Amino acid sequence: MNSLVSSISTCSLSSDCYSITYRLTKIYPRKARSRQNSVCQLCCVTFVTPVTSWSELSYVGQECQRIPPTLAQLYGARVQSLDLSYNCLTSLKSLERFPHLHTLVLDNNLLTDAMQLPYLPELRTLSLNKNKICDLELLLNKIANNTSSLRHLSLLGNVACPNQLSDAEKDEEDYRRYRYYVLHCLPQLQFLDSTPVTPMEKSEAQRRGQYMKIIKPRTFPFGNNPPLILPDMNSSSYTPLPVSRRAAGDHQGAYGKCRFRYTGKNSEGNRFIQNQDL
Repeated sequence: MNSLVSSISTCSLSSDCYSITYRLTKIYPRKARSRQNSVCQLCCVTFVTPVTSWSELSYVGQECQRIPPTLAQLYGARVQSLDLSYNCLTSLKSLERFPHLHTLVLDNNLLTDAMQLPYLPELRTLSLNKNKICDLELLLNKIANNTSSLRHLSLLGNVACPNQLSDAEKDEEDYRRYRYYVLHCLPQLQFLDSTPVTPMEKSEAQRRGQYMKIIKPRTFPFGNNPPLILPDMNSSSYTPLPVSRRAAGDHQGAYGKCRFRYTGKNSEGNRFIQNQDL
């Protein structure tokens, strides 16, 4: 039996409407296929829809490295849900032109720790799955300062989220510590990654979440540090004593006979020491 498959081929934007062209293709059964012509194009159909009451915008799989300025200019003021998944985003420039966002999906992009998150006071859902984010503390500070209404957050597939999707060496205890720390920094969250936040997790995060932070040793690029210079012990001027700035005659001292005699009668450990041994 023959089947029809539709896929988006082009997407054009204008001030009054948006048009999406669906390319209809016909796939023949395996036995009837030829190696060179197994998929036959039937037609192209363009649907035009007015955007006077738009609240959702999806710009998926366009391989863009930044948000198109035209997209922000035409629809930024009216969009509440924005999906930019499966692109090559390395920057969130122009995102500040979407001030009324409630939902932002940025899955499967190339966002790193250098990402600048704009101020989005109405944002409630943020999805950053499968990006290149490594510094959890830095990211949580950006989220806490710019998205005060956030309730749903997902970071699966990043190095900053220590689960087996990002590192096979991580276990459930690592992920539990991560959840406590995130909930300590963002106590208003109701849903983290793939599971809702429980009252027990909130209580534990408030009690010991601040101690769940993972401290990593600072690393420096090779060659940036000055070489370590060791003293030449064979030199005649070498001395292990600290360098003194006092003059030779500037000293204080005393010499004389001590007036006090140590008996040690109150010391159990020194009862075998005689006066002549002192």
